Amino acid sequence: MARRPLPGILNGSRPSLGSSLSPSLARGRDFARTAADGAADVLHPLLVILRGLRRQTGWLHAWWAHTPKDRRGPALLLVAAIGLVVVMFPYGPYLALTALMGSAAWMGRDRSTPAPAGPSDAESARLKSLYDALVPYLSDPGDPSPLYAYEGDWTEAFGAYEFEDGRLVRLHLRYPAYFTDGEAESRMRVEQVLHAKTGRGREYRFDWDEEENLLGLTALPALPTGIAAQRFVTAPGETVLGFTDPDAVQRTVPVADGEELRDAPPVVWRTGPRSAEPHLLALGRPGTGTTTLLRSLALQALAHGDVVVIDGGGTGEYACLSGRPGVLAVESGLAGTLATLEWAAHETERRLIAVNRARQAGRPAPEDTRRPLWVLADRPTALTQLAHAEGRQDPQELLDVPLRHGRAAGVTVAVADSLDSAEALAGVVVAHTRARVVLGAVSGEETRLVLGAPQCATPAAVVPPGRGYVRLGAGPVLRLQVPATPDPYDEETPEAQRRAVLSLLPMAEAPEAEKLHMHKADLELEH
Repeated sequence: MARRPLPGILNGSRPSLGSSLSPSLARGRDFARTAADGAADVLHPLLVILRGLRRQTGWLHAWWAHTPKDRRGPALLLVAAIGLVVVMFPYGPYLALTALMGSAAWMGRDRSTPAPAGPSDAESARLKSLYDALVPYLSDPGDPSPLYAYEGDWTEAFGAYEFEDGRLVRLHLRYPAYFTDGEAESRMRVEQVLHAKTGRGREYRFDWDEEENLLGLTALPALPTGIAAQRFVTAPGETVLGFTDPDAVQRTVPVADGEELRDAPPVVWRTGPRSAEPHLLALGRPGTGTTTLLRSLALQALAHGDVVVIDGGGTGEYACLSGRPGVLAVESGLAGTLATLEWAAHETERRLIAVNRARQAGRPAPEDTRRPLWVLADRPTALTQLAHAEGRQDPQELLDVPLRHGRAAGVTVAVADSLDSAEALAGVVVAHTRARVVLGAVSGEETRLVLGAPQCATPAAVVPPGRGYVRLGAGPVLRLQVPATPDPYDEETPEAQRRAVLSLLPMAEAPEAEKLHMHKADLELEH
């Protein structure tokens, strides 16, 4: 018996869709697409009107939902009266319908802004110049397909960019994987080129992504300098060193910036037994604001504790603190400094013994050991040189006990000195001050020596007093602007800042200098 061939659907010989059915399906799809495009063009005005009517309906629904119930009746009565007038007016319904369709067409229009076509000719020239400047640093002769090459295409290297008033404010670029991004010198060379070509006079932050070989450049706005000394909203044991960028910290505090009240991102330094960085070291050249920082710390510390001030420079800029409640001493001479620091060391030991005995007895710590004690030393290296000349003990050696055991005893030490005298600082001071501040126009190498990490941004061309960088322990490096806390007895101090500082001082019999300044201010206000 002869065998019949199996049907095509069983033996796998089904006709191919691409051979017999594909031409008809392709023609059908093209016809449907053409018809849909034509219908969309013809019905586009109707679609716009329908979209506008839908938006008008949504607006009416939202208005009706927010209208109080006692006003809905009069509103409906007013609408009915207007409708009656329109109906009685010649051609009123036609005109009303035309106005409705016109408003619907206006509300239903496409409001999406067209995407920018690309950079302008001037912006393209700036990006091309920046790309050419990076070629010697991000290219290699042995690379068969270099990302950076002379006469290369900058669009392949620059992923995103943003201009503002003709100046580049943001840039994301890719760099080859063989670039030594783990070396500080290589990074510094690239950052210097970007800083010079992008435009000096501004501060730039560089974000290196070594895993993805990406570099981000952002132009940072200048930190505000109008925030003066005031009561900051902080918890006990928290001190505001200054203010930084909004995206650098996760907290804001209300401040008075001139006549404006706003929220500002602070750099909060936590002290006390639970602090990981209980002591601070601030360095800067003369006029950069290290004394202002210590004066700001003193005003904040007097709200909850006692203060001892060592004025090694002998300039008298802490005279406003003399005789105030909570200010135990303000010393500038060598003999008084040695006696005061020796007392601070014995006080630290006394507190440690009292706290230890209370814990062994199962009692809380005594009240006199829980009140914080602040030791503020401004330019102690000047007194060190004087002590060596007279053959007396180095005052920095007396800071050994407060620095080593101050965390458990509630004693905080803050030292400020000149950056040029940093080598004269005692080893115990350098070792136990893990909260670091550097102020003024400093180089990257100086910042690395003080903070232990590179700068988070390039320095600006003009650095106001109190501007610098801060690092708390092993945390990130942040930009810092110290609150304006000038000497209220200085004749050049603005009157608003003088009154702000004097208002924060504890109430006491005002010294003659303060009375004189207040009397002059009152006379000026009367005139």
